[in-house]
Amino acid sequence: MTWMITGGAGYIGSHVVKALVADRQPLVVLDDLSTGDPERLPAGVPLVHGSVLDRPLLDRVLREHEVRGIVHIAAKKQVGESVERPLWYFRENVEGLRTVLEAAVDGQVDSFVFSSSAAVYGMPDVDLVTEQTPCEPMNPYGETKLAGEWLVGAVGRAHGIATASLRYFNVAGAAGPELGDPGATNLVPMVFERLGRGQAPLVFGADYPTPDGTCIRDYVHVEDIASAHVAAARRLAEDRDAHLVLNIGRGEGVSVAEMVAIIQEVSGHTGTAPEVVARRPGDPARVVASAEAISKELGWSASHDIRDMITSAWAGWQLRHPQ
Repeated sequence: MTWMITGGAGYIGSHVVKALVADRQPLVVLDDLSTGDPERLPAGVPLVHGSVLDRPLLDRVLREHEVRGIVHIAAKKQVGESVERPLWYFRENVEGLRTVLEAAVDGQVDSFVFSSSAAVYGMPDVDLVTEQTPCEPMNPYGETKLAGEWLVGAVGRAHGIATASLRYFNVAGAAGPELGDPGATNLVPMVFERLGRGQAPLVFGADYPTPDGTCIRDYVHVEDIASAHVAAARRLAEDRDAHLVLNIGRGEGVSVAEMVAIIQEVSGHTGTAPEVVARRPGDPARVVASAEAISKELGWSASHDIRDMITSAWAGWQLRHPQ
Protein backbone atom coordinates (compact mmCIF):
# COMPACT_ATOMS: atom_id res chain seq x y z
CA MET A 1 0.00 0.00 0.00
CA THR A 2 1.51 3.31 -1.09
CA TRP A 3 0.75 6.52 0.82
CA MET A 4 0.73 9.99 -0.75
CA ILE A 5 1.82 12.67 1.74
CA THR A 6 0.71 16.16 0.74
CA GLY A 7 2.91 18.87 2.23
CA GLY A 8 5.50 16.21 3.02
CA ALA A 9 8.48 18.52 2.56
CA GLY A 10 7.36 20.93 5.28
CA TYR A 11 8.22 21.04 8.98
CA ILE A 12 5.58 18.60 10.24
CA GLY A 13 5.23 16.77 6.92
CA SER A 14 8.90 15.83 6.73
CA HIS A 15 8.71 14.30 10.20
CA VAL A 16 5.68 12.26 9.16
CA VAL A 17 7.56 11.11 6.05
CA LYS A 18 10.57 10.14 8.15
CA ALA A 19 8.40 8.12 10.52
CA LEU A 20 6.53 6.35 7.71
CA VAL A 21 9.81 5.47 5.99
CA ALA A 22 11.08 4.01 9.27
CA ASP A 23 7.84 2.00 9.41
CA ARG A 24 8.67 0.66 5.91
CA GLN A 25 5.61 2.25 4.32
CA PRO A 26 5.95 2.95 0.57
CA LEU A 27 5.14 6.58 -0.13
CA VAL A 28 5.27 9.55 -2.47
CA VAL A 29 5.34 13.23 -1.48
CA LEU A 30 3.34 15.98 -3.18
CA ASP A 31 4.40 19.51 -2.20
CA ASP A 32 4.20 22.92 -3.87
CA LEU A 33 7.42 23.90 -2.01
CA SER A 34 5.96 27.26 -0.96
CA THR A 35 7.24 26.49 2.53
CA GLY A 36 8.66 23.00 2.03
CA ASP A 37 12.24 22.04 1.27
CA PRO A 38 13.24 18.95 -0.76
CA GLU A 39 16.36 18.63 1.38
CA ARG A 40 14.15 17.59 4.29
CA LEU A 41 13.15 14.34 2.60
CA PRO A 42 14.99 11.05 3.11
CA ALA A 43 16.97 9.73 0.14
CA GLY A 44 14.88 7.74 -2.27
CA VAL A 45 11.51 9.28 -1.40
CA PRO A 46 9.84 10.42 -4.62
CA LEU A 47 8.82 14.09 -4.65
CA VAL A 48 6.25 15.55 -7.01
CA HIS A 49 6.32 19.35 -7.18
CA GLY A 50 2.79 20.64 -7.52
CA SER A 51 -0.40 21.93 -5.95
CA VAL A 52 -3.22 20.03 -4.29
CA LEU A 53 -5.52 22.17 -6.44
CA ASP A 54 -4.14 20.55 -9.62
CA ARG A 55 -6.61 17.74 -10.22
CA PRO A 56 -4.89 16.25 -13.32
CA LEU A 57 -1.63 16.10 -11.40
CA LEU A 58 -3.33 14.40 -8.45
CA ASP A 59 -4.87 11.82 -10.77
CA ARG A 60 -1.48 11.10 -12.33
CA VAL A 61 0.30 10.71 -9.00
CA LEU A 62 -2.39 8.41 -7.59
CA ARG A 63 -2.34 6.28 -10.73
CA GLU A 64 1.41 6.11 -11.37
CA HIS A 65 2.30 5.37 -7.73
CA GLU A 66 -0.71 3.11 -7.10
CA VAL A 67 -1.68 5.18 -4.07
CA ARG A 68 -4.18 3.60 -1.68
CA GLY A 69 -3.77 5.92 1.29
CA ILE A 70 -3.37 9.70 1.68
CA VAL A 71 -2.00 11.78 4.56
CA HIS A 72 -3.15 15.33 3.84
CA ILE A 73 -0.93 17.86 5.63
CA ALA A 74 -0.63 20.59 2.98
CA ALA A 75 -2.35 23.76 4.21
CA LYS A 76 -1.89 27.40 5.07
CA LYS A 77 -1.66 27.75 8.84
CA GLN A 78 -1.00 31.30 10.07
CA VAL A 79 -3.86 32.60 12.17
CA GLY A 80 -3.24 36.31 11.58
CA GLU A 81 -2.78 35.79 7.87
CA SER A 82 -6.07 33.87 7.73
CA VAL A 83 -7.87 36.88 9.20
CA GLU A 84 -6.34 39.14 6.55
CA ARG A 85 -6.85 36.72 3.64
CA PRO A 86 -9.88 34.51 4.39
CA LEU A 87 -10.73 33.85 0.74
CA TRP A 88 -7.23 32.55 0.08
CA TYR A 89 -7.32 30.36 3.18
CA PHE A 90 -10.64 28.78 2.27
CA ARG A 91 -9.38 28.22 -1.27
CA GLU A 92 -6.10 26.62 -0.22
CA ASN A 93 -7.35 24.68 2.79
CA VAL A 94 -10.93 23.74 1.95
CA GLU A 95 -10.99 23.71 -1.84
CA GLY A 96 -7.56 22.08 -1.84
CA LEU A 97 -8.86 19.35 0.47
CA ARG A 98 -12.03 18.92 -1.60
CA THR A 99 -9.93 18.45 -4.74
CA VAL A 100 -7.73 15.84 -3.04
CA LEU A 101 -10.78 13.98 -1.71
CA GLU A 102 -12.44 14.03 -5.12
CA ALA A 103 -9.31 12.51 -6.65
CA ALA A 104 -9.17 9.99 -3.79
CA VAL A 105 -12.73 8.83 -4.47
CA ASP A 106 -12.14 8.45 -8.20
CA GLY A 107 -8.76 6.81 -7.56
CA GLN A 108 -10.27 4.25 -5.16
CA VAL A 109 -8.15 5.32 -2.19
CA ASP A 110 -8.96 3.28 0.93
CA SER A 111 -7.54 5.42 3.77
CA PHE A 112 -7.35 9.15 4.48
CA VAL A 113 -5.54 10.89 7.36
CA PHE A 114 -6.30 14.61 7.75
CA SER A 115 -4.07 17.11 9.51
CA SER A 116 -6.40 19.15 11.72
CA SER A 117 -5.72 21.47 14.64
CA ALA A 118 -6.71 22.37 18.19
CA ALA A 119 -7.72 25.70 16.60
CA VAL A 120 -11.10 24.07 15.92
CA TYR A 121 -11.92 24.45 19.63
CA GLY A 122 -11.45 28.21 19.89
CA MET A 123 -11.44 29.27 23.57
CA PRO A 124 -12.68 26.21 25.48
CA ASP A 125 -13.43 26.93 29.13
CA VAL A 126 -12.54 23.45 30.38
CA ASP A 127 -9.66 21.89 32.29
CA LEU A 128 -9.01 19.24 29.63
CA VAL A 129 -10.18 19.49 26.02
CA THR A 130 -11.79 16.25 24.85
CA GLU A 131 -12.97 15.44 21.35
CA GLN A 132 -16.51 16.12 22.60
CA THR A 133 -15.68 19.68 23.69
CA PRO A 134 -17.75 22.05 21.50
CA CYS A 135 -15.87 23.41 18.50
CA GLU A 136 -16.07 27.20 18.22
CA PRO A 137 -13.11 28.32 16.07
CA MET A 138 -12.20 32.00 16.41
CA ASN A 139 -10.48 32.64 13.07
CA PRO A 140 -10.67 31.55 9.44
CA TYR A 141 -7.75 29.13 9.88
CA GLY A 142 -9.61 27.20 12.59
CA GLU A 143 -12.81 27.36 10.53
CA THR A 144 -11.07 25.80 7.53
CA LYS A 145 -9.82 22.95 9.71
CA LEU A 146 -13.25 22.28 11.18
CA ALA A 147 -14.85 22.41 7.73
CA GLY A 148 -12.14 20.02 6.59
CA GLU A 149 -13.01 17.54 9.32
CA TRP A 150 -16.66 17.65 8.28
CA LEU A 151 -15.74 17.09 4.66
CA VAL A 152 -13.35 14.22 5.40
CA GLY A 153 -15.90 12.46 7.58
CA ALA A 154 -18.78 12.88 5.12
CA VAL A 155 -16.77 11.71 2.11
CA GLY A 156 -15.33 8.78 4.03
CA ARG A 157 -18.73 7.53 5.12
CA ALA A 158 -20.29 8.08 1.69
CA HIS A 159 -17.54 6.33 -0.27
CA GLY A 160 -16.19 3.68 2.06
CA ILE A 161 -12.89 5.40 2.88
CA ALA A 162 -11.48 4.89 6.38
CA THR A 163 -10.62 8.31 7.86
CA ALA A 164 -8.83 9.94 10.77
CA SER A 165 -8.72 13.66 11.57
CA LEU A 166 -5.87 14.45 13.96
CA ARG A 167 -6.12 17.63 16.02
CA TYR A 168 -2.59 18.84 16.78
CA PHE A 169 -1.97 20.90 19.87
CA ASN A 170 1.20 23.06 20.18
CA VAL A 171 3.96 21.47 18.11
CA ALA A 172 7.66 21.95 18.90
CA GLY A 173 11.02 20.22 18.59
CA ALA A 174 12.78 18.34 15.80
CA ALA A 175 13.99 14.83 14.99
CA GLY A 176 17.33 16.35 14.00
CA PRO A 177 18.76 19.86 13.51
CA GLU A 178 18.18 19.70 9.76
CA LEU A 179 14.44 19.17 10.37
CA GLY A 180 13.94 22.08 12.77
CA ASP A 181 11.08 24.55 12.42
CA PRO A 182 12.30 27.23 9.97
CA GLY A 183 9.62 29.74 10.94
CA ALA A 184 9.31 32.08 13.91
CA THR A 185 5.56 32.04 14.42
CA ASN A 186 5.32 29.58 17.32
CA LEU A 187 6.43 30.30 20.89
CA VAL A 188 9.73 28.40 20.93
CA PRO A 189 11.26 29.83 17.72
CA MET A 190 9.82 33.27 18.56
CA VAL A 191 11.77 33.27 21.83
CA PHE A 192 14.90 31.99 20.06
CA GLU A 193 14.62 34.84 17.57
CA ARG A 194 14.30 37.49 20.31
CA LEU A 195 17.21 36.07 22.30
CA GLY A 196 19.37 35.90 19.20
CA ARG A 197 18.83 39.62 18.67
CA GLY A 198 19.73 40.40 22.25
CA GLN A 199 16.12 41.26 23.04
CA ALA A 200 13.93 40.18 25.93
CA PRO A 201 11.45 37.38 25.23
CA LEU A 202 7.90 38.66 25.00
CA VAL A 203 5.16 37.32 27.26
CA PHE A 204 1.70 38.32 26.07
CA GLY A 205 -0.19 38.94 29.29
CA ALA A 206 0.64 37.90 32.85
CA ASP A 207 -2.77 38.46 34.42
CA TYR A 208 -4.57 35.28 33.38
CA PRO A 209 -6.34 33.12 35.99
CA THR A 210 -3.44 30.63 36.07
CA PRO A 211 -0.85 29.90 38.79
CA ASP A 212 1.76 32.30 37.35
CA GLY A 213 -0.60 34.55 35.38
CA THR A 214 0.55 33.38 31.93
CA CYS A 215 -1.28 31.20 29.42
CA ILE A 216 -1.06 27.43 29.73
CA ARG A 217 -0.71 25.21 26.67
CA ASP A 218 -0.17 21.56 25.79
CA TYR A 219 3.13 21.24 23.90
CA VAL A 220 3.84 18.08 21.92
CA HIS A 221 7.07 17.02 20.21
CA VAL A 222 6.87 16.87 16.42
CA GLU A 223 8.29 13.32 16.53
CA ASP A 224 5.29 12.34 18.64
CA ILE A 225 3.02 14.02 16.11
CA ALA A 226 4.67 11.89 13.43
CA SER A 227 4.36 8.65 15.39
CA ALA A 228 0.64 9.35 15.85
CA HIS A 229 0.29 9.51 12.06
CA VAL A 230 1.98 6.14 11.72
CA ALA A 231 -0.40 4.69 14.31
CA ALA A 232 -3.38 6.19 12.47
CA ALA A 233 -2.16 4.86 9.11
CA ARG A 234 -1.84 1.37 10.54
CA ARG A 235 -5.29 1.53 12.11
CA LEU A 236 -6.98 2.68 8.92
CA ALA A 237 -5.24 0.00 6.86
CA GLU A 238 -6.67 -2.64 9.23
CA ASP A 239 -10.09 -1.10 9.93
CA ARG A 240 -11.94 0.02 6.82
CA ASP A 241 -14.89 1.23 8.89
CA ALA A 242 -12.87 3.62 11.06
CA HIS A 243 -13.89 7.29 11.15
CA LEU A 244 -11.79 8.85 13.90
CA VAL A 245 -11.37 12.37 15.25
CA LEU A 246 -8.54 12.49 17.79
CA ASN A 247 -6.49 14.98 19.79
CA ILE A 248 -2.70 14.73 19.64
CA GLY A 249 -1.32 16.11 22.88
CA ARG A 250 0.46 15.10 26.06
CA GLY A 251 -2.40 15.94 28.39
CA GLU A 252 -0.07 18.18 30.41
CA GLY A 253 -0.15 21.96 30.58
CA VAL A 254 2.94 24.18 30.69
CA SER A 255 2.73 27.93 31.17
CA VAL A 256 4.36 30.44 28.87
CA ALA A 257 6.53 31.68 31.74
CA GLU A 258 7.73 28.13 32.43
CA MET A 259 8.48 27.55 28.75
CA VAL A 260 10.45 30.79 28.45
CA ALA A 261 12.52 29.92 31.53
CA ILE A 262 13.44 26.49 30.11
CA ILE A 263 14.20 28.00 26.69
CA GLN A 264 16.55 30.50 28.29
CA GLU A 265 18.26 27.79 30.31
CA VAL A 266 18.73 25.45 27.34
CA SER A 267 19.96 28.24 25.07
CA GLY A 268 22.28 29.75 27.68
CA HIS A 269 20.51 33.13 27.54
CA THR A 270 19.54 33.35 31.20
CA GLY A 271 20.42 36.99 31.89
CA THR A 272 17.46 38.64 30.18
CA ALA A 273 14.17 38.95 32.05
CA PRO A 274 11.06 38.43 29.89
CA GLU A 275 9.10 41.53 28.92
CA VAL A 276 5.40 41.36 29.69
CA VAL A 277 3.25 43.08 27.08
CA ALA A 278 -0.50 43.30 26.49
CA ARG A 279 -2.57 40.21 25.94
CA ARG A 280 -3.19 39.12 22.38
CA PRO A 281 -6.89 39.24 21.49
CA GLY A 282 -8.52 35.84 21.69
CA ASP A 283 -5.83 34.03 23.68
CA PRO A 284 -7.55 31.63 26.10
CA ALA A 285 -6.02 31.15 29.55
CA ARG A 286 -5.65 27.38 29.26
CA VAL A 287 -5.85 24.85 26.40
CA VAL A 288 -4.71 21.35 27.33
CA ALA A 289 -5.66 18.18 25.50
CA SER A 290 -7.20 15.07 26.88
CA ALA A 291 -5.14 12.26 25.31
CA GLU A 292 -7.39 9.43 26.47
CA ALA A 293 -9.16 8.82 23.16
CA ILE A 294 -6.01 8.49 21.06
CA SER A 295 -4.54 6.13 23.64
CA LYS A 296 -7.67 3.98 23.50
CA GLU A 297 -8.12 4.05 19.72
CA LEU A 298 -4.50 3.90 18.53
CA GLY A 299 -2.52 2.76 21.56
CA TRP A 300 -0.52 5.97 21.21
CA SER A 301 1.00 8.22 23.83
CA ALA A 302 3.66 10.93 23.70
CA SER A 303 7.19 9.89 24.59
CA HIS A 304 9.04 13.25 24.65
CA ASP A 305 9.01 15.87 27.39
CA ILE A 306 9.35 19.65 27.28
CA ARG A 307 13.13 19.64 27.64
CA ASP A 308 13.41 17.21 24.69
CA MET A 309 11.37 19.59 22.57
CA ILE A 310 13.35 22.70 23.46
CA THR A 311 16.78 21.07 23.27
CA SER A 312 16.11 19.62 19.81
CA ALA A 313 14.51 22.87 18.62
CA TRP A 314 17.53 24.85 19.82
CA ALA A 315 19.91 22.58 17.89
CA GLY A 316 17.87 23.21 14.74
CA TRP A 317 17.79 26.96 15.35
CA GLN A 318 21.57 27.05 15.81
CA LEU A 319 22.07 25.21 12.53
CA ARG A 320 20.10 27.85 10.64
CA HIS A 321 21.38 30.80 12.68
CA PRO A 322 25.05 30.00 13.45
CA GLN A 323 25.77 33.57 14.52
